[in-house]
Amino acid sequence: MKRDKNILKYRDYELEDFLGDTFFIAWAKDPKGDGEHFWEKWIAENPGKRQMVMEAASLIRSVGYQNRPQLSDSAYLEIFENVLRTEPRKESKDRLPKEKTDWRTWLGIQKVAAAVLFAFCAWAVTQVYVISPETEEDPLPVLWEISENPAGVRSTLNMGDGSTISLNASSKLSFPEHFSDTVRLVKLEGEAFFDIEEDGRPFIVDLGNTMVEVMGTTFNVRNPKNGELAVALISGKVKVKDDAGNQVILNPSEMLRFHQNGDRSLTSFDPLEVTGWKNKVLVFRKADKDEIIRKIRDWYGVEVSCDPRIDHSWAYSGEYKNESLENVLKGIKRALGIEYEVKGKQVIIKPRAL
Repeated sequence: MKRDKNILKYRDYELEDFLGDTFFIAWAKDPKGDGEHFWEKWIAENPGKRQMVMEAASLIRSVGYQNRPQLSDSAYLEIFENVLRTEPRKESKDRLPKEKTDWRTWLGIQKVAAAVLFAFCAWAVTQVYVISPETEEDPLPVLWEISENPAGVRSTLNMGDGSTISLNASSKLSFPEHFSDTVRLVKLEGEAFFDIEEDGRPFIVDLGNTMVEVMGTTFNVRNPKNGELAVALISGKVKVKDDAGNQVILNPSEMLRFHQNGDRSLTSFDPLEVTGWKNKVLVFRKADKDEIIRKIRDWYGVEVSCDPRIDHSWAYSGEYKNESLENVLKGIKRALGIEYEVKGKQVIIKPRAL
């Protein structure tokens, strides 16, 4: 049966699938690196795959990444001794006399052994001191930087690889001081828009229990502390993975939602509604009361309280390009028939007086 790679899960992987997975390869080469938490947890949850995972990791580390010859002193001596103990070839009786044959044969063996040993030592010295001059040192610890925006503040970060990340209000991005040679990994809490430069290394967004892996792509990720995780792809292609090994590959104009009841849905989306925030466009699309309060709070950095007598079943739509808080509240007031009051950083929403 042909397997669909778009929906293939880690628990369905065979050995060759692990060997071709960039996220797995990065971990196999650096088990204490960025993927340590994910793979330790996944192996614990899938003990039946442990032997295959360990075999794949061992193959990856052994092919092309061995820096030094791993021969001990005893191995050197064993090779030398085996050469000396090699049985001499029997000479024909019609050649030299026996005593001369044994003497010459012994000298020949010594010469061969010396030549073999000399060649081997020359090869070992070349490998250790010429080809692989680096010393066995522990890798330096990864130094992480944090960019955190409070409510009402948005920012843009230019990464060292040429990528650009727009960070929304009430959001935090963690990233290493320098990306590794094999993978570019950042950690996100909140919302960000990613414009990723392709350079051969996968770019991974760690969302806690979910990972987004890309090469060269533009996409939006919303990962609130309390709410639904959503990944919306503008261009390119992304792979979304969770701790259980489930993965979904998104195509442009597709959005994957992780609902709070555990379900997932793959739908199209309105680019302005999802990404307008990075261009200072505040968008409401049939927004209920909770969504309106959240967006106003995050956009303007204010506290919003709402009279409990107000109905929750709002369905408000509107677009505001770089508008003031006052103008946004006026628009909501006209559409929903409410009153509001602003006291410094406090917004109070009240029912309209009869």
